[in-house]
Amino acid sequence: MKKFVFYLFILLYFMSSVKVYANSDYPSIFAKSAIVIDQETGRVLYEKNSHEKLPMASTTKIMTLLVALEKGNLNDIVTVSKRAASVGGSSIWLSPGEKIDMESLLYGLMLNSGNDAATAIAEHIGGSVENFAKIMNEKAKEIGAYDTHFVTPSGLDIGIDDHYTTAYDLALITRYAFRYPKFAEIVSTKEKTIPWEGKEWDRYLRNKNKLLWIYEGADGVKTGFTNKAGRCLVSSATREGRRFIAVVLNSPPMWEDSIKILDYAFSKYKPYRVLKREELIKKIEVKGGKENSISVVSEIECIIPASEEEKQKVSLEFHLPESVEAPIEKGERIGYVTVKIGEEKICDVNCIALKKVEQEDFGFNFQKIIKNWLRVLNPSCI
Repeated sequence: MKKFVFYLFILLYFMSSVKVYANSDYPSIFAKSAIVIDQETGRVLYEKNSHEKLPMASTTKIMTLLVALEKGNLNDIVTVSKRAASVGGSSIWLSPGEKIDMESLLYGLMLNSGNDAATAIAEHIGGSVENFAKIMNEKAKEIGAYDTHFVTPSGLDIGIDDHYTTAYDLALITRYAFRYPKFAEIVSTKEKTIPWEGKEWDRYLRNKNKLLWIYEGADGVKTGFTNKAGRCLVSSATREGRRFIAVVLNSPPMWEDSIKILDYAFSKYKPYRVLKREELIKKIEVKGGKENSISVVSEIECIIPASEEEKQKVSLEFHLPESVEAPIEKGERIGYVTVKIGEEKICDVNCIALKKVEQEDFGFNFQKIIKNWLRVLNPSCI
């Protein structure tokens, strides 16, 4: 009955929120810190105290999964240590000495938020929890999450004061992790069964992220709670081919807050195509080549999230040389275009050579000399 009432409340909230944000009013939420970003460009679409350092509970496991995907092997068989099996909090009920494959641990990590799974993963890949945390911190700096520091792979923070992140950093980490199809697959999975050594039945996992069931387009990513961090949620949803990532930290009504800011982003910001793939940007002079110029085109289609009023403010800044030296390969990067809305930089788009231009050689130069000589002697022959 309680679950029914909860889902009914969320449904009514979601239906009413469409009306609330038809005028794109900036939403007020309870979360201490929050952000919404566009997955493709990284553009910030909503924020509240997004650079404030806060504990993040089990949303930590987003980085644990990312490191495991980069450093581990899904087919590895992991032997569970006593330390891993005895970790408190949420669990997938691992036993000391149990053998389980890495892929199953990753599902247990993200769906059931298994702290035991997090520890087993960390020990297998890093040799120890402490060394794995060093790897996590190195990865955070590589991504650009400079206001983040990890101590545990699980997010447990009892007696720990230097395990923290920001909403902005956590969004950056999540955006980076979505590069990996396996990450997207795991965090969008609602239910899963994984092996249970020594039992006649499998473990049943059910994702704690309720948005996967109740929010249109929801496809990730992770819940979190400790007494110190409060309720935390990193969520994502994809509509019209655009994925937005939302983070709320220390948010008592984390489901409602997340829905509210995602609704706001989807209501206000629509996909706006700025450049087509291989759209001509400019013809550039070629020096020392068999052709005098080359067509420079956009490498990819560029679609950005923009409000109706912002579409009139979109501009392009070209960063291209006046000329290039042959030889030039097809697809070679020649420069880039910066897409801006007003003074806000949205993204850079590489500009590439549309085709190959070979370097001039003796034979080519000799033919050119002969043609020029014939043109002088008898223009009608050329």
